[in-house]
Amino acid sequence: MKNHRIFAGLLVLISVSFCSLAMAQSTIFNIPTTDTVAKGKAYAEFDFLPQVPGPDGSRYYIYNPRVVVGAPGKLEIGVNFPTINFRSSDTSDTQANIQPNAKWKFYENEKAGFAAAAGAILNIALNNSKSQDTWSMLYGEISEKVKAGNYSPRFHAGFYGVVSANQDESKGPVSFSGPRAGAIVGYEQPVYKRLSFVADWFSGKNYVGYFTPGISISLPANGLLNAGYSIGNDSWENSNATKNRYLFIYYGVTF
Repeated sequence: MKNHRIFAGLLVLISVSFCSLAMAQSTIFNIPTTDTVAKGKAYAEFDFLPQVPGPDGSRYYIYNPRVVVGAPGKLEIGVNFPTINFRSSDTSDTQANIQPNAKWKFYENEKAGFAAAAGAILNIALNNSKSQDTWSMLYGEISEKVKAGNYSPRFHAGFYGVVSANQDESKGPVSFSGPRAGAIVGYEQPVYKRLSFVADWFSGKNYVGYFTPGISISLPANGLLNAGYSIGNDSWENSNATKNRYLFIYYGVTF
C-alpha cells in the first residue's frame, strides 16, 4: 500500500529532463521540447511539487534536481533524481529514483520555424527496488514556431511509449499502470519581454497523464522561473480520493 501511494507521485515526474524563451533548456513543465542544450553548455534545474490540495491529513511532496549537458550533433544527455515523499499524521515514506536520459534534435529549419527531436528516459529505483520494476519511455516530437512578430507562439506535438514496464502483478511488482502510449502536446506564448504563458499535456490516465498550464519568466544570468499547476487526467474521476493535482515550481539556469 505504501508503494502504491508513493508511485502515485511519479505521475508528474516523467519530465524527460528539459522553450526557447531566452535559452535552450528543454522541457516546458512535464513534456520535452524539441530544444537541446548547446554543445559545451550545461543546464541545471530544481523542481518542487507539493500536492495541492492533499487528502485529509496527508500530502505528497516531490523534489527533482536534474542536470543536462550539451553534446555534439545537437544531442543532450542528462540525469534526474526525483524523490517522492509521502507525509501523514502518523507516517512518512520516501521513494528515490534516478532517471538517465538523452535527446537528439535530428532536424531543424530555422527559417520555417520547424524542428523535430526524439529521446528516451530510463527510470530506476534507488530504494525499495524489490517492489518496483525498471521502465523506460521513448518519444518523438515536432515543433512549429509561428513567424509573425515578436510575440508569436510555438506549438509542440508528438507521441510517447513506455516499454519494459510490468503490468501483471502475478509476474512481479507493477510500477507503471494504465495506457503505455499516448500523445504529447505543448504551447508557448510570449506575452511581454521576459514573460510567457506556457502549457503542456501528456494524454492517458496513467503515470504521465497531466495537463499543466502556467507562466515562464526569463531571469538575469541565464535563469528561468516557471510556475504552474499540474492536473491529473484522472483528477476528478470517482471523486478522486487521491486528489491528483500539484503546484509545480522550478528554477533553472544555463551555464
